[in-house]
Amino acid sequence: MAAEIQPKPLTRKPILLQRVEGSQEVVNMAVIVPKEEGVISVSEDRTVRVWLKRDSGQYWPSIYHVMPSPCSCMSFNPETRRLSIGLDNGTISEFILSEDYNKMTPVKNYQAHQSRVTMILFVLELEWVLSTGQDKHFAWHCSESGQRLGGYRTSAVASGLQFDVETRHVFIGDQSGQVTILKLEQDNCTLVTTFRGHTGGVTALCWDPVQRVLFSGSSDHSVIMWDIGGRKGTAIELQGHNDKVQALSYAQHTRQLISCGGDGGIVVWNMDVERQETPEWLDSDSCQKCDQPFFWNFKQMWDSKKIGLRQHHCRKCGKAVCGKCSSKRSSIPLMGFEFEVRVCDSCHEAITDEERAPTATFHDSKHNIVHVHFDATRGWLLTSGTDKVIKLWDMTPVVS
Repeated sequence: MAAEIQPKPLTRKPILLQRVEGSQEVVNMAVIVPKEEGVISVSEDRTVRVWLKRDSGQYWPSIYHVMPSPCSCMSFNPETRRLSIGLDNGTISEFILSEDYNKMTPVKNYQAHQSRVTMILFVLELEWVLSTGQDKHFAWHCSESGQRLGGYRTSAVASGLQFDVETRHVFIGDQSGQVTILKLEQDNCTLVTTFRGHTGGVTALCWDPVQRVLFSGSSDHSVIMWDIGGRKGTAIELQGHNDKVQALSYAQHTRQLISCGGDGGIVVWNMDVERQETPEWLDSDSCQKCDQPFFWNFKQMWDSKKIGLRQHHCRKCGKAVCGKCSSKRSSIPLMGFEFEVRVCDSCHEAITDEERAPTATFHDSKHNIVHVHFDATRGWLLTSGTDKVIKLWDMTPVVS
């Protein structure tokens, strides 16, 4: 009798809809055009391109515009079709796109920075253009008059910028690993606070204005969720990448965070679970489980006639332990550890199978992602990579 063939369970994963190719250099930023089958991109090759889907099913440029300097970043407002482009020479150039996306009309230029513009945000409600640059300055301009309203010097080059319209708070992440919060007025700003949780530079920021939570991605491969609105100072660490995190996007309607990085990974985090803060690592001169001295504790080594051991830390309880007392590994998804990490033997026994259930899904984009844009209405994700390729994904199988 033939063995019954069991059907394999269907794997829920992103569906690649389109590859958009043609740029000569890295596409630093791109966005999906709302209500259109189109993409706007800016590239290191100095081009601004608007790609529209043709009858053949392929995306071809309806606009091909060459700028005087490499295009480092952009901000597009669909309501006004205002396109703000940051350049390598420190200039921000603004254009208005026609309704059919076949023409772009120059509006004005801002001499915003002394060197490369790193991030731009256009705030329609206030008619402000916010920007950061490699000159270690944050600036904001009036988009009507073009006048500079104010500025602030950051501790390092900023690579993350987010703004909360309701409270007029701006969040700036920089390459020192620090996040700065400023309160903006019409022509001045006040430093609210700074916080640091990454061991590497901040590479991306993402703001959820409903839950009032800030997400920061870093070159240390981690994402941190900062509870700004709860005022509890809670910081939840998420470990799901093997290389630097370079882009973040948040799906508010499903409370899922999308993080992408240099490892090509697209990680979709379920943020609708009660997550736990990772404990502080405790200091000790000997193992807090078996009392064996660590190798720098000469006195106890001499008194007990024992060889000193190397110090480790349990990721679950934070205790300082030796290798023998922390020989096990376990994932702790509710603490953000989707990969197996070191835990002490007693914590390993206490972790249940339910607690090991993953809270994130992992997908391979097959390119080193430098930027993402998520269109929540269609569930589409755009990724642009160092391979000069833009990919469009249907994320509805995993973001739902």
